Amino acid sequence: MNDKPDHQRPELPDFWDKRFDEGVTPWNAGGVPAALAGYAAARGDRPRTLIPGCGHAWEAGWLAAHGWEVTALDFSPAAIAAAREILGDWPGQLLCADFFTFAPTQAFDLVYERAFLCAMPRRLWPDYGRRMHALLAPGGELAGFFLLGDEPKGPPFAIAADALDALLAPWFERVADAPVADSLPVFAGRERWQVWRRRD
Repeated sequence: MNDKPDHQRPELPDFWDKRFDEGVTPWNAGGVPAALAGYAAARGDRPRTLIPGCGHAWEAGWLAAHGWEVTALDFSPAAIAAAREILGDWPGQLLCADFFTFAPTQAFDLVYERAFLCAMPRRLWPDYGRRMHALLAPGGELAGFFLLGDEPKGPPFAIAADALDALLAPWFERVADAPVADSLPVFAGRERWQVWRRRD
């Protein structure tokens, strides 16, 4: 049994509500990372996109402005409130829901990962790959930023490179892997931009 109060447990919305309410959000990019912009330009289509753990949702707004069909998701009501302020009257969907129980009516072409896996306590990781696979259509991609490392404490909870491979390889094939030059200070030197294509 966990005897910590809810606001000290990152697996619960209260943990993130407290940080958003207090403005302690070092993961807030305030814009769109270069790797995502390059990826979006190279695709040449407008994929149906899910952004779990969307936080302030800068990327969601940017992608929607480029014509993408975007669903931004977070289980923290305070995060959703912050995103709503930034997004304003936008054409996408902003939902307060849990990634692991969210039930969309249609599969996605793309899931964008940014500071989501590393926000989860490690005991929740085993279901991540399976869940991503279930949310994506055949040939769909999981693309984004993965925080690599072996530091025991978090969040952010870094993942060893071989552990990330073990987590995703049963469900996905990695098709891109590159260093990140414009990381936020909290992630600097440890992020990789990766694209994983769903195994059918």
